[in-house]
Amino acid sequence: GLNTGGMGTVAPNPYYTEDIAKQCMEKIFLPTINAMNAEGRTFEGCLYFGLMLTPKGPKVIEYNCRFGDPETQVVLPMLKTDLVDIMEAIYDHRLSELNVEWAEGSCACVIMASGGYPLSYPKGIEIKGLDDKGQAEGVQVFHAGTKLSDGKFLTSGGRVLGVTAKALTLKAALEKAYAGVDKISFEGAHFRKDIGQRALKAIDNTDPLHLGYKDDMEDYIEENGVYLRQ
Repeated sequence: GLNTGGMGTVAPNPYYTEDIAKQCMEKIFLPTINAMNAEGRTFEGCLYFGLMLTPKGPKVIEYNCRFGDPETQVVLPMLKTDLVDIMEAIYDHRLSELNVEWAEGSCACVIMASGGYPLSYPKGIEIKGLDDKGQAEGVQVFHAGTKLSDGKFLTSGGRVLGVTAKALTLKAALEKAYAGVDKISFEGAHFRKDIGQRALKAIDNTDPLHLGYKDDMEDYIEENGVYLRQ
């Protein structure tokens, strides 16, 4: 299909194993930071790595000096440490002293997009199923392409809402997120129905990318590719 922005995401990512994390740290993250320091471009803040897992290991697709969208919608709900505390620690050069804690469980986000996206699409369509705070029962709704007019939420962009849910398991989080999507509607709304399915297979050891299927891993990655965004 046509290239779009991210249409959904889950956390934690089962493909981001300890081995992959070690490779990323040694071959990508630290070399990037060290190179910027060597150039006199010391970086402080949020550095986003767009990565792709290949037969030769993780590779960099892009860098961004911002949080990822929609990745952040599932990362921040899992963060127990206050983000303000983290940012203050960065500013004060004491991040290494801060114990960053994460919550147990999983989080899933499903993007609801305007009809026609990523090509031309209408705007100003009323969104139904949201309360006066722009939320829906059982989920956290992140607004992207919306606007508030005369007390009504209207569409104003391609990716309209990020419907997000947290649960003890990824399966439960996905079920809650999709249940939230079912409560929200606007004319032309569309969304992917397969968000998190590959991750579920990895958790169940039925996806060849999982460590239990190393013999098939290279052929599978070469044909399909897997994106990791950190």
